[in-house]
Amino acid sequence: MNKPIVAVTFGDACGIGPELVAKLLTRPEALAAANIVLVGDSWVWAEGQRIAGVAPQVRVIRDWSEARSDDGTPMLLEQHTVAETDILPAQVTAAAGTGARLALTTCLDAVKRGQADAICFAPLNKQAMKKGGMAFEDELHFFADYFGVKDYFCEFNTLGTLWTSRISSHIPLADIPKYVTKDRIKAAARLTYQTLKKAGFANPRIAVAALNPHGGDGGTCGREEIDIIEPAARALNEEGLPILGPFPADTIFLKARDGALDSIVTMYHDQGQVAVKLLGFERGVTVQGGLPVPITTPAHGTAFDITGQGKANAEAMTQAFLLAAKMGASRLT
Repeated sequence: MNKPIVAVTFGDACGIGPELVAKLLTRPEALAAANIVLVGDSWVWAEGQRIAGVAPQVRVIRDWSEARSDDGTPMLLEQHTVAETDILPAQVTAAAGTGARLALTTCLDAVKRGQADAICFAPLNKQAMKKGGMAFEDELHFFADYFGVKDYFCEFNTLGTLWTSRISSHIPLADIPKYVTKDRIKAAARLTYQTLKKAGFANPRIAVAALNPHGGDGGTCGREEIDIIEPAARALNEEGLPILGPFPADTIFLKARDGALDSIVTMYHDQGQVAVKLLGFERGVTVQGGLPVPITTPAHGTAFDITGQGKANAEAMTQAFLLAAKMGASRLT
């Protein structure tokens, strides 16, 4: 079977993304997993190598049709998305946000045409993306709009065999209660179950987190668990999906850590992110769930505090790439 083609972008040029991509290409397991096509500016690629202190071999291609001819060497499809003079390392800039968006759009066009099988992008900066013209709350909504997705979609965060999903994401904390509805909980749980099945889990063990402290304490600390979350879980069980919960959010991840669960549906961004990052910050991966193609990225950000110092750990980038390659390969069967 031919290896999948995974398009890789440098992310925000002001952050650690270029360095991470350079380090990724020194990993034998990455080179073995897919045909790698770097998409972005040649000067950004050169700067990433300089910072990382490595010089992986790449060959320049002019068209996606060249990517299927695998000689084991990663490829660079050069784009002109951002000028070096417009980049200020470790700062939020509209130019970097625009460049990241343009490179991603090239990759989206390629997977839509069947010229690439998956996308893995280095960390973005949402503020820079918005300054650079992204008219959405985050990149997932940008992707969903591009593909015209009408069904439920959400980010998944993965750490090894543990996956988390959420019913709300990049919104103000004050707005979260309006998102806690039976329909959103059921949609998130269904998508989680379907995605885990596609990822190779024969019988996914999924639980739903509570919203309130102590799971609402029988209604004395909030009634969402009684009125919304538990009825949603019960309805899912009646559909044949073995969804457990709700469980108090401050203990549910102990069950996951000990291997009793494969996935947790969380109520808001940090409810799951804090736990997953504590369990393994340098290995976490974000999967853009509910899209027609696999798209992954490290779960951490652009790390402006260490930009340009050669200190960035490429483990999460590597895991994100390997997961994209695995999911992309499944599309070839």
